[in-house]
Amino acid sequence: MSRARVVILMRSTRRYNVALAITFGVVSTTGIGLAAGAGLEIGVLYPLTAMAVFLALMAAVLQVAGDQHPYPRFGPANYITTIRATLVALVAGLIGYPATPLVLWSVVVLAGTMGALDGLDGWLARRTRMVSVFGARFDMETDALLVLVLSVLVWQHEKAGAWVLLCGLMRYTFVASGFLLPWLARPLRSTRRGKTVAVGQLLGLSLALAPVVPAPSSAIVAAGALTALVWSFAIDVHWLSRQHRMS
Repeated sequence: MSRARVVILMRSTRRYNVALAITFGVVSTTGIGLAAGAGLEIGVLYPLTAMAVFLALMAAVLQVAGDQHPYPRFGPANYITTIRATLVALVAGLIGYPATPLVLWSVVVLAGTMGALDGLDGWLARRTRMVSVFGARFDMETDALLVLVLSVLVWQHEKAGAWVLLCGLMRYTFVASGFLLPWLARPLRSTRRGKTVAVGQLLGLSLALAPVVPAPSSAIVAAGALTALVWSFAIDVHWLSRQHRMS
């Protein structure tokens, strides 16, 4: 078999496996959404919204990194990230609904479950020797969307002012700035500081949403998360600037 034919066959297999993963995510999101929608008494629009968010996230990841998965299998690590993407979509689907204790606790539980799975996908990728740019980007975009969704919910439910949206928008602003200043688009180091701050965003915003944390205490918690994020981004920008000057 020629090398070109092997490459075409591998690409076809990858597309098939990605399609299976997307189908798995759509079925999971819709099924859990229907059950949750009935339990929360928020109607049938909820699972449809969650499914749309999941599909939009997958489309965005495939657009920016779809050709950077060099393996014939989708891999267990990416399936874990797909589960996390499903959880993010379920949380995002709750935007716009009343801040009942049951809705807020549902957000906290879903975000907590996603946090518990965070890191497992990276470990599995290394364990199965299937580390890829696609997997890293998939994980990153899933985390970024969750922080954005949580910040919107914190603001919507008046747990903090509109400034809390900066928690979710800062990463997207940073990426957009890379189009104007290409040196900002260079790869960043993977640091313990960055990972700790990322976990802090999840914990801080989830805690701010918890019914047992009233305003203004919730705003103080959210402000702490935002402060840590600004500090971390400032360090990254300084490091990229120094690398640019050196090159």
